Amino acid sequence: MFRHKPSKGSPGSNGDAPAVRLDSVSKVYGRGNGAVRALREVSVALPYGTFTAVMGPSGSGKSTLLHIAAGLDRPTDGRVSIGETELSKLNATRLTELRRDRIGFVFQAFNLLPSLTVEQNVTLPLRLAGRRADKRAVASVLDRVGLSDRRRHRPSELSGGQQQRVALARALVTQPEVLFADEPTGALDLRTGAEVLGLFREAVDSLEQTVVMVTHGPAAASYADSVVFLADGQAVSSLRGPTAEAVAERMTALTDGRR
Repeated sequence: MFRHKPSKGSPGSNGDAPAVRLDSVSKVYGRGNGAVRALREVSVALPYGTFTAVMGPSGSGKSTLLHIAAGLDRPTDGRVSIGETELSKLNATRLTELRRDRIGFVFQAFNLLPSLTVEQNVTLPLRLAGRRADKRAVASVLDRVGLSDRRRHRPSELSGGQQQRVALARALVTQPEVLFADEPTGALDLRTGAEVLGLFREAVDSLEQTVVMVTHGPAAASYADSVVFLADGQAVSSLRGPTAEAVAERMTALTDGRR
């Protein structure tokens, strides 16, 4: 029922383009002596159907990279692409349509509407886009995140972990090309966070979903296929098949100024 990797001829890919590509991307905030260079010529290519964690010390540019990759912010220099679509070539309206139709978001704050039920929160992006919600698809995604019996509850009646599951279901129901997550377990305890991360992992393994996640936790990063490490706004290294121990060691080195 769910298909996230674009098929040949779809608007996102010809089968060769990565899901997300940044080419020599830089981002500068402000001007003159007060200018802050958040990213410095970052180049990464993330394949479809993979789970990538982005890590680095505080102020390394993690969230800036995610926001630019997702089209929430524009780079000062360089190019950003989702599939074959270069974001710099899109005007504000078409960029909004791309984020709505081809990108999913999960943030640390659950961003649920308190007056809506679980099911209404999940289907909200479809309704805002003028699309009719497929009842079977909605039921499938609620079942996948373990909320079939909570569909008529409101956010205030749910735990933090359940609310984040709603946010994940809301992102998945649109069948996005790429799902971006910014510290999705930051507000959760360890056990609940692990359950949510397991759902991200399952979405990659079972649905071929592409996930890009910013996190500060080595344990969270160990759920990913690979980790991209940033320091001082630069992509300084990567790690495939990460373990929590290997990630923690790499992060300690970066924090100590060793690359």
